[in-house]
Amino acid sequence: MPAGGLSVASAATEFEAKITPIVIISCIMAATGGLMFGYDVGVSGGVTSMPSFLKKFFPVVYRQSQNEDDSNYCKYDNQGLQLFTSSLYLAGLTATFFASYTTRRLGRRLTMLIAGGFFIVGTVLNAAADNLAMLILGRILLGCGVGFANQAVPLFLSEIAPTRIRGGLNILFQLNVTIGILFANLVNYGTAKIEGGWGWRVSLGLAGIPAGLLTIGALLVVDTPNSLIERGHMEEGKAVLRKIRGTDNVEPEFLELVEASRIAKLVKHPFRNLIKRKNRPQLVIAVSLQIFQQFTGINAIMFYAPVLFSTLGFGSDASLYSAVITGAVNVLSTVVSIYSVDKVGRRMLLLEAGAQMFLSQVVIAIILAIKVTDTSNDLGKVWAILVVVLICTYVSSFAWSWGPLGWLIPSEIFPLETRSAGQSVTVCVNLLFTFVIAQSFLSMLCHLKYGIFLFFSGWVLIMSFFVMFLLPETKNIPIEEMTERVWKQHWLWKRYMDGDDDDDEPQKIDQGNYGANGDAKKHNRHNNGL
Repeated sequence: MPAGGLSVASAATEFEAKITPIVIISCIMAATGGLMFGYDVGVSGGVTSMPSFLKKFFPVVYRQSQNEDDSNYCKYDNQGLQLFTSSLYLAGLTATFFASYTTRRLGRRLTMLIAGGFFIVGTVLNAAADNLAMLILGRILLGCGVGFANQAVPLFLSEIAPTRIRGGLNILFQLNVTIGILFANLVNYGTAKIEGGWGWRVSLGLAGIPAGLLTIGALLVVDTPNSLIERGHMEEGKAVLRKIRGTDNVEPEFLELVEASRIAKLVKHPFRNLIKRKNRPQLVIAVSLQIFQQFTGINAIMFYAPVLFSTLGFGSDASLYSAVITGAVNVLSTVVSIYSVDKVGRRMLLLEAGAQMFLSQVVIAIILAIKVTDTSNDLGKVWAILVVVLICTYVSSFAWSWGPLGWLIPSEIFPLETRSAGQSVTVCVNLLFTFVIAQSFLSMLCHLKYGIFLFFSGWVLIMSFFVMFLLPETKNIPIEEMTERVWKQHWLWKRYMDGDDDDDEPQKIDQGNYGANGDAKKHNRHNNGL
């Protein structure tokens, strides 16, 4: 600590940090986990619309898709076909519990490396699949990779980034998700034209590119100072902190990380601690955001975009082409979020997008109600273009709001002692509801028809009110100061900040732990469990 007696608390909001090349490179490398996730999301929809793939693995669906007497909305309604898509997320749901342990005990970097290994093996099995069991096993291994990557990467990005650009760097993960989806759509568009009916193998096999990038990236990046200090590597943590901040003046931030780690170690049962009264606001916010993110309906569109466009009367090429357009809009709109999230804030982006998503979905539902019936799906060129434009409008608003912020906000609101457990619950809930949507969307489309868009628009309305009244702004707030500056200032959540007195509650400490110039404000803040 500087000789002048500068308090850690006062310095905490102005930690000296440069935007160093190693931070940028590390974040880009880590965010390739999003590239793999996005490719998995995007590739399944295109592959399941390929006749050769359906004929080999899902002959019943193939016959339905060729039968003109079946309802347009029900041609692809098959639980086995939905299981191909959703099995990845069910596996990810299970894997995230193990990923929580490795993230905490082995570090963020090694967890990303494990994810890369799962991705590579799963990709090989999928590309070489000769029967449905082999295909599903490959998807399950990819799901394990998703569970580990989605657990470690957002934490890594939030912890390594300087506070003032934390939001933008964290959204690199979501940007890579959207790039992965676009890449998958482009690949599907090309491989669908391959003669001989083996194009789907190329689509599934090219997942090896992002899988390899994530694995190489995990080998090259450094672990976060938070993780190193949490695991007892103090000097290494301090050295890495100097390296990533580009300055030798890291003592204030280092002391804050050490103290947060000390309190975290007093918590013997992170998951039990997570449900305490003082952690309830963060838990409610994180869980709600994951549920709401899926009930925007975005993954229903991204999983099944080619299938959806085929249902609406687009030809095979036109449906894949339209999916590429929506994928490109997704990428460009996520870039908008990177530039705006640390300027206009999280709440403003979510509220604006809520209005945009609601209106576009309602209009889509009206058009489909008028133009698409069980036996007729001739939208006509003008109406078809309008549907694509509206879907792009919807996708763009999601891409600069609920997409990236659904991951960013949970990664930055939990204190260190519950951060790994909180991220685990976040990923778990996200994958659970992703599985629910993936497993049920085609059946919902069959039964609800155009009403599926009204169903999702109703949820968008609910989540917008949630954001308006219950989500505090976390823009430019240091992670370790969220309790004092966010939760204790909110009209509702401040009443939960008294904490609990039990074995897992960090005990009151002597002022000496902060040195001769210990700061009373900092002392009190830590007594309140930050």
